[in-house]
Amino acid sequence: MIIACEVGFWVLLALGLAARYLLNRRRTGAALLLCEPLLELVLFVVTAVDLRNGAEPTWQHGLAALYIGWTVAYGHYTVRRLDGHAAHRLVGAPRPPKPPRHGMPRARHEAGLWLRTLLAAAVACALLQAAIRYVSDGDTSSLRAFQWVALRVAGIHGLIAITYLIWPKKAPPQRSPPQRSPPQRSPPQRSPPGTQRTSPTSLLAVRARMKSRSDSRLR
Repeated sequence: MIIACEVGFWVLLALGLAARYLLNRRRTGAALLLCEPLLELVLFVVTAVDLRNGAEPTWQHGLAALYIGWTVAYGHYTVRRLDGHAAHRLVGAPRPPKPPRHGMPRARHEAGLWLRTLLAAAVACALLQAAIRYVSDGDTSSLRAFQWVALRVAGIHGLIAITYLIWPKKAPPQRSPPQRSPPQRSPPQRSPPGTQRTSPTSLLAVRARMKSRSDSRLR
């Protein structure tokens, strides 16, 4: 049942996004996405019925509690992120913003993820504690072991998140664009005597012929 709920989560997610953006059926897609919490409810009911029928608590029951806790904390976050990417790739919506990578924004982002992990651990521990009280006469060591697993995961994630606050990751230095030297201006060309820069070129040829005639007459 745990495997079926995990597979069903991704199948419903794919069907909901396909109906939402490929078939342009927004209400159908939203209905399929809203069916995601029903999987966790089914898994919870099946686990409770199994324990009520006298089954010994095993690691499967503990894993089911951890899965329900993870879905409660990260299910909506995962659906929202994938919905943004599907809208960008299928209908040309703006690209969803990427998580920050440097400085205090990265530390706040990691702190938000740790709070989700803490919520998942709290939900899992609460479900496991309810199961322990429900079958108080049987062996509940496996359920208590999964409680410690949830607490250890939250603690390790918290230590990783706090490192981004104590040692924030610095952004790489931005390279300034190379400065281009100003274009060199050629010195202004002086016009021959008796002419201007706007004078036609034929005037220079006439002036040269007149000069040659004057020289021949002078000789």
